[in-house]
Amino acid sequence: MDLIKNPSTLWRGVALCLGIALPAWLLGKQFEVVGGPVFAILIGMVLALVLRGRSTASLDAGVKYTSKKVLQYAVILLGFGLNLGQIAQVGATSLPIIVSTIATSLVLAFVLSRALKIPGKIATLVGVGSSICGGSAIAATAPVIDADDEEITQGISVIFLFNIIAALVFPALGMALGLTNEGFGLFAGTAVNDTSSVTAAAAAWDGMHPGANTLDAATIVKLTRTLAIIPITLALAVWQMRQAKRAAAAGEGDSAVAGTFDLKRIFPFFIVFFVLASVVTTVFALPAAVTAPIKELSKFFIIMAMAAIGFNTDVVKLLRTGGKPILMGFVCWVGIALVSLGMQHVLGIW
Repeated sequence: MDLIKNPSTLWRGVALCLGIALPAWLLGKQFEVVGGPVFAILIGMVLALVLRGRSTASLDAGVKYTSKKVLQYAVILLGFGLNLGQIAQVGATSLPIIVSTIATSLVLAFVLSRALKIPGKIATLVGVGSSICGGSAIAATAPVIDADDEEITQGISVIFLFNIIAALVFPALGMALGLTNEGFGLFAGTAVNDTSSVTAAAAAWDGMHPGANTLDAATIVKLTRTLAIIPITLALAVWQMRQAKRAAAAGEGDSAVAGTFDLKRIFPFFIVFFVLASVVTTVFALPAAVTAPIKELSKFFIIMAMAAIGFNTDVVKLLRTGGKPILMGFVCWVGIALVSLGMQHVLGIW
């Protein structure tokens, strides 16, 4: 059944997610280092525990719609926050470091997924979340690889843990290493996962170094990293299509995939709209007064989607299977930090 064509089945579940998202959004404003998405997941999981044993069938359609479609709408709106011209001018110097850190995280995630026998979808989410832009990258990647809600929660939880550690530890670490203001801006922008934690770390550094103004530099570096969503998701989509074609040819796998090969089902068309939104922002030089509310709506949609995902997550299973993904996230996080610092040394920035 197509949920979009049957809106009457959606409203209860969507209203539930909206009800969770509002307090989560407010809490995220008060505790930015944690962020609204994490609060939404936690509230959703607690509510699911409270309602365990009761019938929630009337909520299922709306919750599923929010976790899938609203999440894609959030990614599309995220594109309005990217001015490609500004990123090209200011973010170009950081490109070698960004490419190196992204490659490091993805390689480490792949190797560890094989060595520790971590499910491929969880490894992919942790790898792209660590290397690109935390929750936004996971939001963009999850529909492409058809990750379920528990896998998304696992990835977000790992990213959240190391976001907090980075925001608290990196300013002091930068001081101890003797980083310049430019160097710390690059370090925060390339080695911290999520935008909220990048801004928290850079703001803390600026507080320790009045007039440093690393916040703007770190944010632009972070936005440059965000553009990696495009090639990564498209590469994953190509891989998914090849897998689907092989399954269809062999008559194997899930009947939804193997029975008929459906490009529309697999290809991430929402990423095309994400790119178009970025192009519109760049070509028409949309002012902050226009893009800021759209970016805020994008963040709120992500919080709504995380509420749905939290509501659909089995907390007991999550805790039981969480050790290996956390280890993977730690290794990726340390690897990215070391490569970021190492590349700065090679390039003569630090």
